[in-house]
Amino acid sequence: MKTSNLFKVTVLAITLFAGSSITAQEKTKMVGGAEMYPSKNIVQNAVNSKDHTTLVAAVKAADLVDVLSSEGPFTVFAPVNKAFEKLPEGVVETLLKPENKMKLQTILKYHVVAGKWSTNNLVKLIKENGGKVSIKTVSGGEITAWMKGENVYISDANGGKAKVTIADVNQFNGVIHVINSVLLPKS
Repeated sequence: MKTSNLFKVTVLAITLFAGSSITAQEKTKMVGGAEMYPSKNIVQNAVNSKDHTTLVAAVKAADLVDVLSSEGPFTVFAPVNKAFEKLPEGVVETLLKPENKMKLQTILKYHVVAGKWSTNNLVKLIKENGGKVSIKTVSGGEITAWMKGENVYISDANGGKAKVTIADVNQFNGVIHVINSVLLPKS
């Protein structure tokens, strides 16, 4: 009788745990003071990061929420708020205006690559290509991945560079690599 009850409790516990949003195999990373869950999509996770409020506002203003919530997979090089603060004064506010939606979309899509590119994939390609690898972005432009020591960097078409500060933040529909600068396509 006790074995039967123990079995029922075990089955109930497994059922409840399996129905929760966190599984035993799910490995989260902390970004902006929030756990990022691999079972959630890019947007569902990003909205919880206090370090990405500017990026989330920009994604909403550019009407890209549905795209980044779709199946993907996507690799997003996600600039933190401090990265946007490095831009000249007034640039972010100007880009968030409805009349600048197309330009904002182009800039945001310049941070997105089709497919799921882990750091291991990037490092392998960098090494196989003599220290740098060009990657086509969803906007149609190219970014360049390279390394300095053990760190991965991304350069934009204008020579700007961003360091990957948190790598391999896995999502249901791709991966995020947190970066410390905004990447800008050729004007």
